[in-house]
Amino acid sequence: MVVMGSFRVEFHCHTIYSTDSLVTPKRLVSTCRRKGLDRVVVTDHNTIAGALTAHALDPERIIIGEEIMTMRGEILAVYLAEEVPPGLSPQKTIHRLRDQGAFIGVAHPFDAWRSGHWELEDLLEVVPLVDAIEVFNARCMRPGANRRAMVFAREHNLPGMAGSDAHAAFEVGRAIMVLPPFEGPDALRAVIRQGRVKGRMSPFWVHFASRYARLRKKVGV
Repeated sequence: MVVMGSFRVEFHCHTIYSTDSLVTPKRLVSTCRRKGLDRVVVTDHNTIAGALTAHALDPERIIIGEEIMTMRGEILAVYLAEEVPPGLSPQKTIHRLRDQGAFIGVAHPFDAWRSGHWELEDLLEVVPLVDAIEVFNARCMRPGANRRAMVFAREHNLPGMAGSDAHAAFEVGRAIMVLPPFEGPDALRAVIRQGRVKGRMSPFWVHFASRYARLRKKVGV
């Protein structure tokens, strides 16, 4: 049961501006409205173009974010003003995000079946520099990856964050956090530890949908 005045927040989803998604910003926004999501962070791969387009359609609901591929793993950035390019070291990426005042999370740190997962040594280096760890990702393929992320976050006194990692419209909202109301990155940092994760895993075949999206874009259909 959602407490009155709380926000249902989706921290991780994609649009057609990611190479592996076919969801238009317009469809994403309509899906979020239909599902009653109060705040939605659009985190396309290495671009904020989709987030900007979605934000223009619903500036109260949509938060501009980015999933950034660093040299060591992927970072989730929330409340961005400027796009941060991929391929930098985690430290340089985080420095650029801090300059913007962004909220910074580590994406699916222990899902070793993804190219954006983190080695433990690299993850330990960024622990003092980030605001949260993604402890529930509905697309994690490796058994126990989310559980391990939750344990890691507790051990290092970091709050957790959750998201569906949706690349298709039906996935949106499968994993959310229920949080006290907030506006802006500083307010998010102030309430994130009060968040409750509500989520269920997506079926394994959603990854085939992402492959189809890549192929369709490659052949220009």
